[in-house]
Amino acid sequence: MSEPVASSSAAAPDQDLLIDFSGVRLVRDGRTLVGPVDWRVELDERWVVLGPNGAGKTSLMRLAAAQVFPSAGEAHILGEVLGKTVVQDLTARIGVSTAALAARIPEDELVTDLVVSAGYAVLGRWRERYDEVDISRAVDVLESMGAEHLANRRFGTLSEGERKRVLIARALMTDPELMLLDEPAAGLDLGGREELVARLDVLAHDPDAPATVLVTHHVEEIPPGFTHAMMLKEGAVVTQGLISDVLTAEALSETFSQRILLEEADGRYFARRASRPGRRRLQA
Repeated sequence: MSEPVASSSAAAPDQDLLIDFSGVRLVRDGRTLVGPVDWRVELDERWVVLGPNGAGKTSLMRLAAAQVFPSAGEAHILGEVLGKTVVQDLTARIGVSTAALAARIPEDELVTDLVVSAGYAVLGRWRERYDEVDISRAVDVLESMGAEHLANRRFGTLSEGERKRVLIARALMTDPELMLLDEPAAGLDLGGREELVARLDVLAHDPDAPATVLVTHHVEEIPPGFTHAMMLKEGAVVTQGLISDVLTAEALSETFSQRILLEEADGRYFARRASRPGRRRLQA
């Protein structure tokens, strides 16, 4: 008679689950920056995180990027437990584009070098050697962001919109499983914003593109292909879920502490503050 097979008490990680936060909280100097957060991001999802300044959006992204460890709760990223894995191995599988990264880039860095050096997770090409396949990959990701014509330019000569698209190309260079974009449209004029949104829309509809989390203050910056939304206020989650369910005027009004009107057209969202009743003119 054969012996029964012992079952493992630890469930195998869900390969489609890229972020799994349970009661995650980030505390600094006794102040909670974000949390507690329960959050799950799956393989084919594209998330937008909305909230006012100080809501905890960047803190949430730093946790998702494995740049900081949670003060409480458990954070699983790409099947690994944050705090119990080699961070360098984990971050190599995550593409990140942030303003903090942009500020560290040498002004004289060639765009091609900036993108291709993502494979070594360094800024400023030095003695690294790259194969032709690496250069070809860099050109391909630049092309996907409409930036292939910038390949031989210096980073310091680029417009703000061009810089943002190049940084996203760098984030895509290593074919990441997860991509985090912290306010990619910040500082862009109308044309630059619309160009970026259009590029991200194409990327969002690409089944081979990585799961993406985009942080913004403005619903106008949400590409049509995004599927889920989370709203944060003072570090706490106001709502999260399918974008069609949770992106409402009521949720925005609660998140931004004022009455907001929301409109949707062709997969794009537009918000404005509700007008106050007109003041009565005083008679002389």
